[in-house]
Amino acid sequence: MSDKPTPSVEQQLRERCAGLEVEVQHLKAQLQWLQRKVFGSQSERYEPGQALMDFAGELPAVPAAPVPVSYERQAAVKKPLRLDDAQSLDKLPLEQEVEIIPQEVQANPQAYERIGEERTVEVDIHPPRLFRRAYVRPKFKLKEDRTQAPVVAKAPERLVSGGYGSAGLVAWVITSKYVDHLPLYRQEKMLGRWGFGVSRQTLCDWIALGETQLGRLHQAMKAQLLKGPYLQVDETPIRYLDPDGDKTSREGWMWALGEPGGDVVFEWQLSRGHEHALTLLENYEGVLQSDGYQAYPKWAQAKESRVHVGCWAHARRYFENALSTEPKAGQMLELIQQLYRHERAWDAAGLKEGRSQARHEHLGPIYEQIREKVQQLQTLCLPQSPLGKACHYLLGQWPKLERHLQYDITRLDNNLIENAIRPSALGKKNWLFIGSPEAGDRTAIIYSLVVSCQRHGKDPLAYLRSVLTTLPTLYPTADLKPLLPQNWKPA
Repeated sequence: MSDKPTPSVEQQLRERCAGLEVEVQHLKAQLQWLQRKVFGSQSERYEPGQALMDFAGELPAVPAAPVPVSYERQAAVKKPLRLDDAQSLDKLPLEQEVEIIPQEVQANPQAYERIGEERTVEVDIHPPRLFRRAYVRPKFKLKEDRTQAPVVAKAPERLVSGGYGSAGLVAWVITSKYVDHLPLYRQEKMLGRWGFGVSRQTLCDWIALGETQLGRLHQAMKAQLLKGPYLQVDETPIRYLDPDGDKTSREGWMWALGEPGGDVVFEWQLSRGHEHALTLLENYEGVLQSDGYQAYPKWAQAKESRVHVGCWAHARRYFENALSTEPKAGQMLELIQQLYRHERAWDAAGLKEGRSQARHEHLGPIYEQIREKVQQLQTLCLPQSPLGKACHYLLGQWPKLERHLQYDITRLDNNLIENAIRPSALGKKNWLFIGSPEAGDRTAIIYSLVVSCQRHGKDPLAYLRSVLTTLPTLYPTADLKPLLPQNWKPA
């Protein structure tokens, strides 16, 4: 027989109540999060009365305010032209100027004198127009020796050799899908309306030809990033269709590497396994920043030269989610906000070298306040409550978060690389899934280039048109650095 005493009924009830209290707090947090998502300001279906909805009871009565009814047409309020709109208008070419003469002046022009004018500007558009370009290569015969074979210029190297797709048209197809998020079946219909019937399969083939050339730039970008001193990394799920299986969609992962101010490289993998992170970063020796995914600490532990730093934005989100049920979480949010105030001031002042010293001096005391406060909060809340989970996550990440004090080059959070992933999140809402596992590599290569162009403020269409025209003419050993998005300049 066991010597362990049997708990009393009262003790069992206390334990039961404690468990139910944890569950209630957890369900309340989930419910409030759901209400914010469905009825909050982020929802397009939001109405002010919906925020008062109580799922457990009836909607509270809201006094109806009298609504005045008027049948008089109100004069439209003319909004002032914004500065950025005015600057954009000035950049557009003036194609047509229409002068409207009053009828009275037309009837008797000699009786009037022109003293000025009033000008109204509108912006019009020409529908997209496709055109042909012909390369003519005349043949020549030597007059003095008619036995010699005719001479003709060599055909120019083109992206679609032997086909009718130009580098500019292929660049437009790629940009429309991966920047404007237009699936190929929509592009097929658009091209048909513009008088050019081209099949969806042909569009796929063109993208594949473009990817073959762009893959050279992808490899050069990746090699350059892995030589740098500081990288940010993140990953996002994207579904793909397995043509060899049961035709159902499965979950793959797009991994993103980037340096603040530099290019971004995407890599496609069929899973989120630790082995993919270790392979991706196998040749990297430097400072790596990520969220709390355990694959990255495993990478850092393999060599002493590797450094892993954490992300304050992820730690902050836990406390932000707990704020609705635990007002004490606001104290932590304010302390974390103090860190960002200093960082923004240093960014505005252009402080780079000596930033670690400034962090020790100004952020070090705030770090100590944060650690003391979170340890205190952890003793006052239930472990499974939202605030308890927030405290547990921050303390678990504390060594990696504290390493920011030692470096000049790191950012406090991983938001820049998360922002780089957003275009893929928008795209998959339109095209839903990648057509095959092999197409995932193609998608990663193209996203690497167009997202890097957007990061540097360069037009992806102009960039792709330029490099897809140039790459087929270059030798395999040619220097590709001038063609990388970070270095490319329009002609």
